[in-house]
Amino acid sequence: MKERRYKETVPDNFSPNNNNDIWSVFKIMGEFVDGFDKLYRVGPCISIFGSARTKAGNKYYDLAVKTGELLADKGFGVITGGGPGIMEAGNKGAMQGNGKSVGLGIDLPHEQGMNEYINKEYSIDFNYFFVRKVMFVKYAQGFIVFPGGFGTLDELFESLTLIQTKKISKIPIVLFGSEYWGGLVDWINKTMKEEGTISDNDTDLFHITDSTEEAVDIICSFYKKHELNPNF
Repeated sequence: MKERRYKETVPDNFSPNNNNDIWSVFKIMGEFVDGFDKLYRVGPCISIFGSARTKAGNKYYDLAVKTGELLADKGFGVITGGGPGIMEAGNKGAMQGNGKSVGLGIDLPHEQGMNEYINKEYSIDFNYFFVRKVMFVKYAQGFIVFPGGFGTLDELFESLTLIQTKKISKIPIVLFGSEYWGGLVDWINKTMKEEGTISDNDTDLFHITDSTEEAVDIICSFYKKHELNPNF
């Protein structure tokens, strides 16, 4: 068998800059410190995930506004990715309900930057996606997941994985919109379970609903039996 020669594929000018890598460590540490410093003071929050492309007037936008408002009425702050669409709707609802409205922003294509419904003292910009995701996982006491794309699925499945593997405590996860999520849930039940790639009780880690009241009730019922604490 012919030995692969990297010289054939790696250009001669390939030379990683170790100094840049070292300085990146300090930039990453700085983002963690800034995020921890601001978010530990916010208090209990629920994260609303969903598509940045959902426009005002869409039924899910309106329902996310109502959900944010109901959460604020129950004493929760709302954390979103700070952008437009469902994120904007969740922040708008929190502000309408006189709750704390938190935005964890990041510079992405197709997004307009931070929405206008975020409390200035709880607006944080990140350069690193993974640092931002740690903040969601650490400080959100639950997730309500509206229809969204790859980013929403990434956040959903990372949260489920961390709970499944007991890297964080169990927290409530609600999928909002049975019409949107139904096909995925059917595939999880009929394919993943049948193939044995997940356990039968792994689908107990999330709920699915079309009701804003039920979504918020699931969160509140959970915390009648569990303490509110950062997740790690």
